[in-house]
Amino acid sequence: MLRLKNKIILRQIINFRLVFILLLVASVIVYACSKGGGGETTPTNPCAGVTVTVSGTIINPSSAGASDGSISATAAGSNGLTFNLNGGAFQASGNFTNLAAGSYTINAKNGSGCTGSVSFTLTASNPCTGVTITVSATTINNTPCQATNNGSITITTNGGSGAFTYSLNGGPFQSSNIFSALNGAVYTVTAKDANGCTGTANITVSNNTAGPLFTAVQALIQGNCAITGCHGDVQSPLFTNQCNIVSNNLLIKARAVDGSPSFMPPTGQLPASEKLKITNWINAGGQFNN
Repeated sequence: MLRLKNKIILRQIINFRLVFILLLVASVIVYACSKGGGGETTPTNPCAGVTVTVSGTIINPSSAGASDGSISATAAGSNGLTFNLNGGAFQASGNFTNLAAGSYTINAKNGSGCTGSVSFTLTASNPCTGVTITVSATTINNTPCQATNNGSITITTNGGSGAFTYSLNGGPFQSSNIFSALNGAVYTVTAKDANGCTGTANITVSNNTAGPLFTAVQALIQGNCAITGCHGDVQSPLFTNQCNIVSNNLLIKARAVDGSPSFMPPTGQLPASEKLKITNWINAGGQFNN
């Protein structure tokens, strides 16, 4: 009887232990499942459903090379947003100044690290848009056969702003609006204002016509030398080139008027009326315009 009673007690003890073990295993399984099977819970994404939208307005730089542009950015979709420019440090304000022409990206970030971004392009303003500069000029004719050319151009402008500089035929710009020592020719003049806006014009400097006294002497020399063959060559530059006649004015008087060292042309002296033409020209200055 005692032995049977002991068996019953032993069986109850075993059953109790089995129930305890099963409960323990079940608790472990529930705990593991609550940890995702890896011992840790999956963190919640703080940016899930959060969309940060960035927008802004720009002011372009005033000119090429200037750094006075700016971007004013704002953002929506979250609170406590800060801003940075091209990956720089974040700041509370979305205003960025002293910017040159170029591309910029602004990022907005909230306290949880949720971000949004937008890109802007700043373009240097063209100060010459709509600006018309009209160039005109007054001229002084050149007198040929001088030691230096004496034609000139004085430029005037209309339009533009600020101080002007001036260029002749694509040369360097100068502050003076006068170009001197010019030969007779067509010149391209350019005026540039303080903003770099330009206007151009083609200006003609004429050569003065020959004076009446010179014209008479030139005809005298050409006529006599063509007939008598001065220097043995009717095409001699002495009487085919106007400036050679001017540069040899005293020699012409010495030979044709004074006979020093001998008279020209070789066929005989010129008539007194012809000599007087040479003398009158020399006395007036012996130049192209006399």
